[in-house]
Amino acid sequence: MPAVRRLSAVSALALTAALVAAPVPKGESSADWTRFRGPNGTGVADPATPTKFTLPKDLVWKAKLPGVGHGSPIVVGGRVLVQAASDDGASRMLVCVNAADGKVAWEKKILDGKAGKVHKKNNSAAGTPCSDGERVFNVVWDGTGLTMTAHDLKGNEVWKKGLGSYASEHGFGHSPVVVGGLVIFNYDQDGAAELVAHDAKTGEQKWRAERKAHRACYTSPFVVEEKGKPAQLIVGSTISVDSYDPASGKVNWTFTVPWGEGGKKLRSVGQPVLAGGHVVMYTGEGGSGRLMVAVKPDGQGDVSKSGLAWDLKKGTPYVPGVLVKDDHLFWVADDGVASCADAKTGKVKWTERVPGLKGVSSSPLLVGDTIFVVGEDGKAAAFKASTTELGEVTKSDVGEAVFATPAAAGGKLFIRGGSHLFCVGKK
Repeated sequence: MPAVRRLSAVSALALTAALVAAPVPKGESSADWTRFRGPNGTGVADPATPTKFTLPKDLVWKAKLPGVGHGSPIVVGGRVLVQAASDDGASRMLVCVNAADGKVAWEKKILDGKAGKVHKKNNSAAGTPCSDGERVFNVVWDGTGLTMTAHDLKGNEVWKKGLGSYASEHGFGHSPVVVGGLVIFNYDQDGAAELVAHDAKTGEQKWRAERKAHRACYTSPFVVEEKGKPAQLIVGSTISVDSYDPASGKVNWTFTVPWGEGGKKLRSVGQPVLAGGHVVMYTGEGGSGRLMVAVKPDGQGDVSKSGLAWDLKKGTPYVPGVLVKDDHLFWVADDGVASCADAKTGKVKWTERVPGLKGVSSSPLLVGDTIFVVGEDGKAAAFKASTTELGEVTKSDVGEAVFATPAAAGGKLFIRGGSHLFCVGKK
């Protein structure tokens, strides 16, 4: 079981009170999009967000971004923020664009770096910031090690903390989250893993929990809140799905992923989700290897034998995230094939290729009862979240390569392309 360095009793009680007073938002009609995949990482967008557009007719603005980056935008207080890296990898930047008009409000160099080894679909700025509404937090890879930073919304540095070295055959692509006044980061790499929590105001490390490691996983934590029960912080990786007390880092339960003797261990990239009363985690590789598991989010200690509700071993996604609607799972896999499954039983209801959609690296959004997804070539598709069939598909085109998951806020869609940041919606 992971080893934990805990908060003091007073600090833990204070943070627990903050969690009760400020529950995780559910994603309805939010004016902000403060982390990867939006509120609690669900990918659920304001129903007013457009899911079909024609450019330039529906383009509100287009902003040229410096260098490269595959990290997603976040939207905070009328500002859109993204990470970027210079083309030569020598520097890492944080860019702030006005959400109303697309003008660059400020651009700050975070630190120097170098071009580290990355997968052909990755680059030096693949992480997504997060925010508590007052500050913007980044974990930045300089090609060798990681640094966590905090800036205010005017671009002033509040604090900066070196985290240590980082190693992965695919490069970096993690995203931190804010929970109850803590910036929490899944520090998972080849051969080493831990969960770390820093005070959002000061940067002071509050707790850390060592985790079993295999090879780098890129999942972000999320919070499960059930009436009458303590909040749980859920983290998934190649080795396990684990529940923590977000205030102290204490482990509630741990579920070891059942690879079987001699079974190939796959990588977890997309964040787990809560669906049908289960925590659902999905793993994969560049080839055909896939595994999705549904875990009962209760119990204490090691629940490896009793916790598995169901599993799927083919047709599930590797990189793109999964959506949840009415106890059903919806996904668009890396090859552009969409599926729907019953979250309570794992039974697949339908699987169909989305016309015109090829490779997919970004995660889809759920907008009302519509699923919106963008392919790597910038071609986008939207279809109803139906439990019976794919149905009619509407098409759009960004006009640039897209590897970053879009953000949605204030009835607008913010899409990071290969060179530009696009804002789509009513002018």
